[in-house]
Amino acid sequence: MLVLIDAHVHFWRIGRNGCAWPPPALTAIHRDFLPDDWGLAGPPCGVNVAIAVQSQASERDTGWLLELARDDPRIAGVVGWTDLAAPDAADRIAALSRNPKLRGLRPMLQDLPDDDWILQPALAPAIDAMVAHALGFDALVRPRHLPPLLRFARRHPALRIVIDHAAKPGIAHAVLDPWRAQTAALAELPNVACKVSGLVTEAGGRLDAEALRPYVGHLLDTFGPQRLLWGSDWPVLNLASGYAAWLRLADALTGLAGAEKAAVFGGNAARFYGVAGGGVR
Repeated sequence: MLVLIDAHVHFWRIGRNGCAWPPPALTAIHRDFLPDDWGLAGPPCGVNVAIAVQSQASERDTGWLLELARDDPRIAGVVGWTDLAAPDAADRIAALSRNPKLRGLRPMLQDLPDDDWILQPALAPAIDAMVAHALGFDALVRPRHLPPLLRFARRHPALRIVIDHAAKPGIAHAVLDPWRAQTAALAELPNVACKVSGLVTEAGGRLDAEALRPYVGHLLDTFGPQRLLWGSDWPVLNLASGYAAWLRLADALTGLAGAEKAAVFGGNAARFYGVAGGGVR
């Protein structure tokens, strides 16, 4: 049977564990979201396993996510946060990776004032430590970050990188370029994958398949079914769509079957993050 894995889920408690986002203005998601809340969204759609991704630039948040995941089989792995530029970053990464459910790290590049932050030499020890501990790198970026991300990915060929939310292209305004060429260049590198996630929140209400088809089609053409990971971006997804609606739309847009569908909707996440599950059993 097809085993589905959601490659991108968030949990938070407002005002606790370093949680400073989302703001009150985002009323639909300004409340606590916990694994049992996701249990009302994913499992009814047949998605029983998720990767929990940090949403706060705080090690307290990462520690809390790892606590949630410890005894919860629904959370196959955690993508956490630590300051990769800190002098002791390598030691911090080594300590965090003693927890077997830590499967990656994510600096929040989209929020940093310097688009070239990722290229600073001070990050080298942290990146080496990530490779040594078999951790993936989630790249939370926007299209303007793709040129420096390309240089970074070429500099670190042993680092597994996945582009979150396809770099948040300008779907709402039907902007394809230069995002299209920039993602194609990254897709040429075998250590780079991409998440089909977060797209409906970039669509600005244009939730029809035709609005999203050029973007998902391009990702399929460049990364192929073996390097795309489906994710919900729940509960941020709730700002634009329901869980079941996005899963159906992603299935229709990718138009895959058999082993290729199993890869995008589970197997690739299992392989990228080194967790059990995914694919056809």
